[in-house]
Amino acid sequence: MWRKIECLAVYTNDIRKSINFYQSLGLTKAWEAYQDDEKQWQLVGMRFPDGNSELVLKNNPDLNFAETEIVVEDVKAIYEALKFDTEVEWIRTPFPNSLGGHVAVMKAPDDNVFVLVGK
Repeated sequence: MWRKIECLAVYTNDIRKSINFYQSLGLTKAWEAYQDDEKQWQLVGMRFPDGNSELVLKNNPDLNFAETEIVVEDVKAIYEALKFDTEVEWIRTPFPNSLGGHVAVMKAPDDNVFVLVGK
C-alpha cells in the first residue's frame, strides 16, 4: 500500500532562522507557500541534495507536530480499509489534489500524523 516517503514536515517558530540552518546543512530552498489567505502561516520546501525528497518547514502553531507525507497506491482504498478502525483518527478524509489524485491526513494509533498522497 505505501510506496515511499515524499517529505517530512516539521514545525518551527522562526522560518527564516530554520531556512538558514537547513541551508547550512546542504538543503536548498525549493518553494514557498501560505496555508491561509492572510499569509500568516507559511510552508517552505527545503530540497535534499538528491532532489528526491524534501523537508517542509511550517510555522502554524496549531500544526506543531511532524507530518510525514507518504506516496501510496490508492488513498481512497486505504481510507476505506481503515475508516472503521477506532484507533485511527482521520484529520482530513480523502480529497482531490491538483495533480488528479487524492490526499488524506490520518493520525495513526501511535499518534504519528501521515499525509497520504496518491491516486
